[in-house]
Amino acid sequence: MKHGKKVMAARAKVDRHKAYDIAEAIKLMKEVKFAKFDETVEMAVKVVHKSLQNVRGAVTLPHGTGKEVRVLVICKGDKQKEAKEAGADFVGADDVIEKIKGGWIDFDAVVATPDMMKEVGKLGPILGKKGLMPKPKSGTVTDDIKGIVKELKGGRVEYKADKTGVIHLGIGKVSFDNSKIEENVRAFYGQIVRDKPSDAKGNYIKSVHICSTMGPGIKINHKGL
Repeated sequence: MKHGKKVMAARAKVDRHKAYDIAEAIKLMKEVKFAKFDETVEMAVKVVHKSLQNVRGAVTLPHGTGKEVRVLVICKGDKQKEAKEAGADFVGADDVIEKIKGGWIDFDAVVATPDMMKEVGKLGPILGKKGLMPKPKSGTVTDDIKGIVKELKGGRVEYKADKTGVIHLGIGKVSFDNSKIEENVRAFYGQIVRDKPSDAKGNYIKSVHICSTMGPGIKINHKGL
C-alpha cells in the first residue's frame, strides 16, 4: 500500500525501535500531527494472556475523552426523574425498548435498572453487537442511576482486548494540554494493571503505544508509568 508524503514524513520522525518517555512521546505525537481536525489520542496496549476474552474492564479518565457521551437510561417510576436530574440524555422504559427494536441507536452508553433487565435482555442481538448491552459487572445494571450517569458523562469508558491481545482506547484529544493527556494515559495504564487477571503470569503487558488518529504509533516506556 502506497502512503502519502505527509504520512511518510511523520513516520520518518519516529524511531520505531525506541521506547519513549511518556512526556517525550506526547510531545512527539503533536509534532508529527498533520491532520486538519482535532484528532483523537489513541492508546494501544498489548497484553499476553491465555483467555483474552477475560481481559476487560472500565476506567474513568480524569479528563474525559473529549467526546460527548450520550447516555440512555432504561428505568421506571421515580428512577426516571433521578436519571433526568443526573444528566441522562434519554430516559424511558418500554417505549425506548420498542424504539430500539425499530432501529434507533443514537446513544453511546446504556444504563438499566435491575427490574428492567428481563425486557432489556431481549435487545441483546442489537445492543450486544454494538457493545452497548448493560452488564452488572460493568456497573451499568444498577439502581444507583445518579452515580453511574455521572461516571459515564465524566469520562468512564469500557475496554477489552481484541483477538490479537491488543486493547485499543481513545483517551483524549490532541488539543488537550500535554499534562492532561499524560494523566489520562497513566490512569488507563494503571487500571489495566489493577484489572490484571489473577491467573496471568510473567510479562502481562508486552507494549504500550500512543498515536493521533492519523499519525504514526509511538512506543512508550511503560515501565516508567
